[in-house]
Amino acid sequence: MSNSEVHEIFRDIEERFKHRTLKSAEHNARAKHRLPGGDTRTATFYKPYPAYMVRGKGCYLYDADGNEYIDMLNNYTSLIHGHAHPKVMQAVRDQLESGSVFGSATEIQYFHAEHLCARVPSLDLVRYNNSGTEATMFVMRAARAFSGKDMFIKMDGGYHGSHDFIEVNVFPRQASQPGAEGLPLPVVEAGAPKSVLNDMLVVPFNDLDAVEILLKKYEGKIAGVILEPILGASGMVTPQPDYLKSLRELTDRYGALLIFDEVITFRISTGGMQKDQGVTPDLTAMGKIIGGGFPVGAFGGRKGIMDVFDPNRPNALFHSGTFNGSDVMMAAGLATLELYDQGAVDRINALGAKLRNGIEAAFKKEGIRGQSTGLGSLAQIHWRSGKITNAMDSAEGFSRAGDLPRFLHLELMNRGFYSAPRGMLAISTAMDEQIIDKFFEAFAGALDLLKPYVVEQAPHLLVP
Repeated sequence: MSNSEVHEIFRDIEERFKHRTLKSAEHNARAKHRLPGGDTRTATFYKPYPAYMVRGKGCYLYDADGNEYIDMLNNYTSLIHGHAHPKVMQAVRDQLESGSVFGSATEIQYFHAEHLCARVPSLDLVRYNNSGTEATMFVMRAARAFSGKDMFIKMDGGYHGSHDFIEVNVFPRQASQPGAEGLPLPVVEAGAPKSVLNDMLVVPFNDLDAVEILLKKYEGKIAGVILEPILGASGMVTPQPDYLKSLRELTDRYGALLIFDEVITFRISTGGMQKDQGVTPDLTAMGKIIGGGFPVGAFGGRKGIMDVFDPNRPNALFHSGTFNGSDVMMAAGLATLELYDQGAVDRINALGAKLRNGIEAAFKKEGIRGQSTGLGSLAQIHWRSGKITNAMDSAEGFSRAGDLPRFLHLELMNRGFYSAPRGMLAISTAMDEQIIDKFFEAFAGALDLLKPYVVEQAPHLLVP
């Protein structure tokens, strides 16, 4: 097959997408007049333009043209029960009858907090805000206030939202720009002040030696180590055995706090990745599923640390926000958490294992090097073989895959499945084995369609 014939496959995929989404194209053209590029959330943008969704029910989404999709993304993992779960919606309606937010303390705030603290091992006390970004920002502020230190260690490729101090090495850097001791060179993303680099250090995920090098070099200056227990946006990279336990030991030995960002990984068990792995951090940031589909963030930890926010204390840290602990969010979140019991966790985690295994089986059948990482109800498609232990391993596969990730995403949409453009997938309790089987059929068909491109443009992905 010639190069022109291979690229004709891509043109066909894109043209079929455009033909299915004519009204979305109209929406996008209008949106560009008032939104930069027609966009207000970078993660939801993809070319040629995003499909405009108008309705969701259970595990299904419907776009402006009436196309139906099985939602394999669930608002980037936040909708653990899918769309418009009846019990969650009833809790919201009941609360709306009384009001949405009051600018006052309300009992549902401590109801939610009691439930959350009972589930998550690290939580003695918790405070609420409106996003995962805010949660990681304030969890770092709490660590600084408590420890009297300013510096943090984060993971290369680790994503913790979009506040300035965490906008360092959001994209992995260690291979192309090594810094001191061969570690990743801290690089601030565009728009954040370079001054944050004075207090941010970067290590590869799963590299304990790198953490100890910096803890030793800057002993007495590091407030904490912050990480997602599974690297989310950088490819659902899972921790090596005992990695998290060893981080706990290292931070204790050198007097730094251990901070888990469980915005995504809370769903792994009834009490997050920390409960699943038996590792209790000092502080935890949360979001997504704990808000039941509404904007939410939360952070908490040991009483001695969280007491820095107690307004009864002299010089307490000020933490406020117009919609912190809003009653509608609390009602939706509490209903969601009550539904997400051990049985629900076990069921969707089993579906997640089936999903990952099926993706790898499809790659093998087509003779293409590929795999799926993740844990529990989370999965990520990778265009590479070999171990993936850090963000650079993940990024290398994508950089060498050319246009494959983009057109796999579009072709899955053409076949009625909605996923993240980067290949991330998340199971909801609205799904069952039949849904996963349907995905396998669509995924296998998409791989078969794309294989000529692999042969011509990415032969390194062919299994000999």
